[in-house]
Amino acid sequence: MKEFFIITSLLFSLVTHANDETCSRVAVINQQEILIDPSSSLRGEGLRYHLEKDKVALSYLNDYQSLQEDIWRPAIMGTVGSGLILSAFLTNPSSNTRRSLIASGTVVLILNYLLTKTIQTSNEELLYKSIDEYNKRQEPKIFLKSDDQINTPEIYIEKSWSF
Repeated sequence: MKEFFIITSLLFSLVTHANDETCSRVAVINQQEILIDPSSSLRGEGLRYHLEKDKVALSYLNDYQSLQEDIWRPAIMGTVGSGLILSAFLTNPSSNTRRSLIASGTVVLILNYLLTKTIQTSNEELLYKSIDEYNKRQEPKIFLKSDDQINTPEIYIEKSWSF
């Protein structure tokens, strides 16, 4: 029973980290916030209007969008890993098969998570390169905004009106 709670907490921790940047990415252009990913299937499409001004930046954006990972490999690996763990609870509790199924299912799930994160991180570099190439030659500059900081110049002025 103790193993079940450990594996369940491990699975939920992996799921919470899987979609940490899907809808929250924002860029600041001319002191306006632009949503970078208007939908999960068109990642980076919010910047296309600006990046079309620079052919090198646009080629990086097109590469970024074309290399988006398909959903089949993570789905299949996740299903296999979960199936191995769930099938372990249908076997004899005193057998070594149960431990083997739990261990192999956990390894498959961890491998799936690490592989997905590695592919996603390497692909995000293409988006950052496209923004850097655009900023080298074009105006207005694009600045990525994150929760803890904005990579803008030292002074950022904002004026809001309320009536």
